[in-house]
Amino acid sequence: MIPRYGTIRPGQSYRPRPGAYALLIRDGHVLMTLQDFPEPDYQLPGGGIEPKESAIAGLHREVIEETGWRIRPLRRIGTFRRHCFLPDYGWFAEKICHVWLARPICRLAAPSEPGHSAIWVPCRDVAGLLRDPGSRAMAQMVLGRAASARPLYPG
Repeated sequence: MIPRYGTIRPGQSYRPRPGAYALLIRDGHVLMTLQDFPEPDYQLPGGGIEPKESAIAGLHREVIEETGWRIRPLRRIGTFRRHCFLPDYGWFAEKICHVWLARPICRLAAPSEPGHSAIWVPCRDVAGLLRDPGSRAMAQMVLGRAASARPLYPG
């Protein structure tokens, strides 16, 4: 079963919205997005997958738009559902969030998505900054391994 977050309002319809998100780790830090509208919010870079777009293509596009960085996806780490209102679109969504562990390779440009900034955050601080409980759970699952002998990046 896919974990579900957010309150489902009785009688409210929700549009399915698949999305691709990345936990971007490099040198003990995580590359996050700070979205300043409608209020400041730290997020895992990513977003909706467009019709006829693959999840990996959507992941690359969203990360470049929101951070300006090119990435190398390593492995899918999980999926969660989140029921929420999307103020940018004006409708309620059932977000199906696919999350990948990825490595930032090179900075191409500043973020092109309006109101987004790319922020490097120490791994130990990431969970405390993520308001979205699904993203926070994914980050805690992966970053909790950082102290173990199991490497985050195999090979």
